[in-house]
Amino acid sequence: MLLAQFFSSLADNALLTVAIALLISRSAPDWMTPALRVAFYASYVLLAAFAGAVSDAAPKGQVMLITNLVKLGGCGLLAWGVQPLLCYALVGLGAAGYGPAKYGILPELLLPEDLVAANGWIEATTVVSIVAGLALGGVLVETASALPVIAAIFLASAIVTVLIPRSHARNRAALANPRQLILCFVDALALLWHDRQARTSLAVTSLFWAAAAVLQFMVLRWAGERLGLPLSRAALLQLAVAIGMVAGAIGAARFVTLKRAMRTLPLGVLLGALVTLMAFATDVTVAFGLLLLIGALAGLLLVPMNAVLQSRGLLLMQPGQSIAAQNFYESLASLLMLGLYGLLVAMQLPLIGILVGFGALLMVASACVVFAGA
Repeated sequence: MLLAQFFSSLADNALLTVAIALLISRSAPDWMTPALRVAFYASYVLLAAFAGAVSDAAPKGQVMLITNLVKLGGCGLLAWGVQPLLCYALVGLGAAGYGPAKYGILPELLLPEDLVAANGWIEATTVVSIVAGLALGGVLVETASALPVIAAIFLASAIVTVLIPRSHARNRAALANPRQLILCFVDALALLWHDRQARTSLAVTSLFWAAAAVLQFMVLRWAGERLGLPLSRAALLQLAVAIGMVAGAIGAARFVTLKRAMRTLPLGVLLGALVTLMAFATDVTVAFGLLLLIGALAGLLLVPMNAVLQSRGLLLMQPGQSIAAQNFYESLASLLMLGLYGLLVAMQLPLIGILVGFGALLMVASACVVFAGA
């Protein structure tokens, strides 16, 4: 399970770096870079009602296999010269189906008290693969073998999914009535939002996954403008975030129980303050330290929140629907945040101002969540 997740996410993010390099080589407008992620998350939002149903209608290991092959198709289209935005949208289509299966299988295989620890390892694996993928993509952009290597990684992930313990389909008739499916999904969105603990967790995970989506691009630009690093080295700098998030995720798995998960909420305010400080860093060592702390706080915060969502979702609905609803909220927040960032870039606002405003937004939003969840 962890190995399949590592390979799949590694390839997703290596492909993102290669797609960014392709846009740069074609002198595409600056706003098209964050638009890659917009195309990716649009699939999550548009297909959210059906992704959860797919996860419930078939064994989740089988769903993970098929969705990895869809991602492989996106990589192949990019190799054939298709527009990068369309190719990465297809990768997003595969990821939209992969997410509910990846997380939804955990409550089926584990006891509730083991969910925080399991999420810790999943998040640690995901974060390492994200940053390692960006770094690998940074190395591969300078070679002619970039897309074949990434395609091989997608294929490896598909093969590894065969080894995942086979689980039974939770609801084979989940796709039988598309209209009813949409209505049920709307009900699932409402159920999660009206549950106090689930709503608080959703607010946190949506805010910080949206922030992470924007920070991916901000860090690359910040490393180039403030630290003078090329794209390949800027991608490597994000290893600091991975190391921090792994440490935070492991710490959460070790010390934070499901009952104590809400006590981590104030960490979001501190995380926003550190993002604000990033704007003024001009030294690589200082930058590395800040990114390390940001990653650690994110891991400590997000892992318990994911566990709360899975626990509450399992009580309220089918696990696939719960994860799909979570993905919808998080992806919608990411689309809005990326759209805002793209607009600011198109307006040619200075990076320092964007970073300071972004950090302030995180602090204020986190404080509101703390008070609302108290």
